[in-house]
Amino acid sequence: MMPPWTSEKVVLQPYDPRWIDRARTENDRVEELLEPWLVDGVQHIGSTAVVGLIAKPIIDLIASVRDLSNISLVASGRLTAEGWTYVDPEFDAQPWRRFFIKTDTSGRHRQSHLHIVQAGGSKWVEMISFRDALRHDHVLARRYEDLKVRLAEQHKYDRKAYTMAKTEFVMAALRALPADRQMKSSRA
Repeated sequence: MMPPWTSEKVVLQPYDPRWIDRARTENDRVEELLEPWLVDGVQHIGSTAVVGLIAKPIIDLIASVRDLSNISLVASGRLTAEGWTYVDPEFDAQPWRRFFIKTDTSGRHRQSHLHIVQAGGSKWVEMISFRDALRHDHVLARRYEDLKVRLAEQHKYDRKAYTMAKTEFVMAALRALPADRQMKSSRA
């Protein structure tokens, strides 16, 4: 049986300054829970990490760990006790991460995502570099926002298609970054 959050439609909201506080609270708690395994800490990524950007109201966090192979086993108990749900690879075909979500009390609406990745891997660098590019380049951020609005309408009931349709834009933005801007990982 599919969890109810798997059929949640794509809904974008205007920027909400409370997202930063929510992210800071989640970030601090996840750092405490994963401290024995963390390498580069936990960072707030995604559109909710970019002031002024329209977004799905879901806080995305990324954490890098020494050994991704067994993190779902060793960390699940700690994370589950805090309301996180491990997303089985059946529902998340992304081998580069271990994925956890936190929903509202109904279990139907996602509130937070936790992407746990291998330290030193390309996804850590890509996700943080893209966030930082959006924070520093307001023209890029507006172009991304326009794309997201169009895609949210086209793929309202297909979150996977919505996400996949943004991939080329993200990769092009990363390729266009000067080398010195590839990894300014300011915490947020």
